[in-house]
Amino acid sequence: MTRKMLAGRTALVTGSGQNIGRAIALSFAAAGANVVINGYSNRAAVEAVAAEARELGVEAMDVLADVGDPAAVADMVSRTVEKFGSVDIVVSNVSRRLHQPFLEISIDDWRKVIETNLSSAFYLAQAAIPHMQRNNWGRIIHISGRDGFAPKKNRAHNVTCKAGTFALAKAIAVEFGEFGITANAVAPGIVDTTRDPANYPNASVEYEERRKALPLRRLGRPEDIADTCLFLASESGGYITGQVLHANGGEFMF
Repeated sequence: MTRKMLAGRTALVTGSGQNIGRAIALSFAAAGANVVINGYSNRAAVEAVAAEARELGVEAMDVLADVGDPAAVADMVSRTVEKFGSVDIVVSNVSRRLHQPFLEISIDDWRKVIETNLSSAFYLAQAAIPHMQRNNWGRIIHISGRDGFAPKKNRAHNVTCKAGTFALAKAIAVEFGEFGITANAVAPGIVDTTRDPANYPNASVEYEERRKALPLRRLGRPEDIADTCLFLASESGGYITGQVLHANGGEFMF
């Protein structure tokens, strides 16, 4: 039987209608946390994940919200506290990964990616931290990625964001540790998820080549990233803050 290490906690995971976000939310639910499932436009997807969470014996709420809109994020956090009484764990997972050469990135493209991938993490933390301070306990987790540490070309906006989420976690860790709040980043490696082919050209070939070079010789699963987040969200990870955990199968060893 799974030990309910998050019993009594409430977790909000952005971008949790599919892939890594879904796995994180369901991992938290299996550990006993009530969960808030967030998506941008796919109502059916977030409702389905919320239903899966309830089958695990916890309460769940699904919320469609644009995480690049600070008012929408603040409202989502307020609704979470109104329903569950607290918001103890937040995971900023949403990310747009456009594949564009640097000189072809429009100002509008740049702003949209920054808002979705980086500013959203700031909005979520700023809305949640006051509630965490009152309880003298909180966990903030940002999903970073290899782009922030071993950049690939044609992704300058995402590279900036993925490095920025780790920097933001460090800033939060320094300022709010005295309130029992930890802030960390998780950097996934290559994970077997559903992807938009337009922004991942030649992904199948590239991923197979990278898989063969990995020490573990397999692609990551969404559950691998979820397990890492569960550790950070639990009491077992309570003395870790301001860090980045690289869940990448050994592809990079920093």
